[in-house]
Amino acid sequence: MTPRDRIRNFSIVAHIDHGKSTLSDRLIQETGALSAREMTEQVLDSMDIEKERGITIKAQTVRLDYKAKDGESYVLNLMDTPGHVDFAYEVSRSLAACEGALLIVDASQGVEAQTLANVYQALDLDLEIVPVINKIDLPAAEPDRVKQQIEDVIGLDASQAVLASGKTGEGITDLLEAIVTRLPPPKTGDRDAPLKAMLVDAWYDAYLGVVVLFRVIDGVVKKGMRVKLMQTGADYNVDTLGVLRPKREDVAELGPGEIGILTGSIKEVADARVGDTITDYRRETKEALPGFKPAQPVVFCGLFPTDAADFEDLRAAMSKLRLNDASFSYEMETSAALGFGFRCGFLGLLHLEIIQERLSREFDLDLIATAPSVVYKVHMNDGEIKELHNPADLPDVVYIKEIEEPWIKATLLTPDEYLGSIIKLCQDRRGIQKELNYVGSRAMLVYELPLNEVVFDFYDRLKSVSKGYASFDYAIIDHRVGDLVKMSILVNDDPVDALSMLVHAGRAESRGRSMVEKLKELIPQHMFKIPIQAAIGGRIIARETLSALRKDVTAKCYGGDASRKRKLLDKQKAGKKKMRQFGKVDIPQEAFIAALKMDSD
Repeated sequence: MTPRDRIRNFSIVAHIDHGKSTLSDRLIQETGALSAREMTEQVLDSMDIEKERGITIKAQTVRLDYKAKDGESYVLNLMDTPGHVDFAYEVSRSLAACEGALLIVDASQGVEAQTLANVYQALDLDLEIVPVINKIDLPAAEPDRVKQQIEDVIGLDASQAVLASGKTGEGITDLLEAIVTRLPPPKTGDRDAPLKAMLVDAWYDAYLGVVVLFRVIDGVVKKGMRVKLMQTGADYNVDTLGVLRPKREDVAELGPGEIGILTGSIKEVADARVGDTITDYRRETKEALPGFKPAQPVVFCGLFPTDAADFEDLRAAMSKLRLNDASFSYEMETSAALGFGFRCGFLGLLHLEIIQERLSREFDLDLIATAPSVVYKVHMNDGEIKELHNPADLPDVVYIKEIEEPWIKATLLTPDEYLGSIIKLCQDRRGIQKELNYVGSRAMLVYELPLNEVVFDFYDRLKSVSKGYASFDYAIIDHRVGDLVKMSILVNDDPVDALSMLVHAGRAESRGRSMVEKLKELIPQHMFKIPIQAAIGGRIIARETLSALRKDVTAKCYGGDASRKRKLLDKQKAGKKKMRQFGKVDIPQEAFIAALKMDSD
């Protein structure tokens, strides 16, 4: 049992790619938690995708023992958090379990959008923040400029900022001393009070069932005791109790301020809700912790197997992924064009991409994804409010009073020379400018934008117009009434449900025109003429016609009367007319995928 004043719980927060995971590696190495032989690059990033892409998806925790210069031994609980906006909820719950945070800023790139978002989150939770300027070994490093930037933009005193390099290990001892001397120990904690612990995270282990990561606020957790989860009301026996160093190490008990893991034959991650309060089954705590709002999916898309026979494999794969990722949701849906599949909810486009990649890589599935859409609120004339995840399910417009779409507040940081093109990009996406400030030589823009306009390709566009220098962070603010219409795509007068979408009335025509032009190139020619149309209700707003494959029926006519040729051509014409009435247009899978991708052009 560690005395409370010898514990330091802290998170590492930063923008994407500012070196959180590499710095964590150095801290693990310096404190001797792993031997040189066991050390690998990005120790805490356990998934293959994390290592390949160089990003952190799951927040990871590790317990380190450190003997400070004053001769005292300390226990450091380090939480490495993701930097990407899609996984902001991982950051928020990690911060809630800490008293301090290390703010890591790249010595060459300076303060970025995500840096700001994470710092404000930490300040809201009243955490002590130690600024760390990383990558000082780079030739382009300007630590003094970055210190000034931290003071100007965030308003933190950066005179005592720790200068370090995760790559070379320079400054790591100073950083450990700063953690011990400048970050506070857990503020409260009564060892004799009834158990009150916060459930920080949960993941599925094939051998142990659900593993729960928790932070003890009051009381003591002991192996073999019976605990209760207050939100679900379920109770479990503590089968194993341990800490991560980063390998699991069993302990007999954990007291106030400590962070550890327990298992207790919990079947599904969904049963262990993040933010729940763990208490003693026989001696419950009086009040539960406030908890977190559950992670809300903001982007929805349909996932369908390329081969219909793989549907059951896809269902099994999704339920396995759901075991480990409670923020991913799915329900079954059918499509006339694509057959059976699932409508899935994600936290953002990166989350969608990662789930898709894990399905194809870990479960060897070939998938088609429909165009991503956001959650709309449809107000009916009778006062009912429906949540709409799939544009194809929109009720008849006669019964609809209004449709609300989600809006976000976006913070963009960009070098001055790209400001014009970024403002134009935001205006084109129906953005409303709220702020424009200068931070040194860089501009900071704050815009309100409809999420629908951002979800397709806004991030890619932003990176291309700013040559990769602009950074972007967003948070959902509210739902607002929009002039939205459902655009259907008709091929040979049959609606293709997988391509229908909700668009803003002002942009429907250009969206429809580009869609039908692209489909005309993608659908192979048939023996009859095929009209491809974009329609709003009964009104056609764009049309392209795919000409028929022509067979020369007059080839064997030579000489003789002209009526012989005419007769053959009339016969062909009648046949084509009949074909068009009964003919079925085959749209190849590649055309679907290309059309859905193109929608972001």
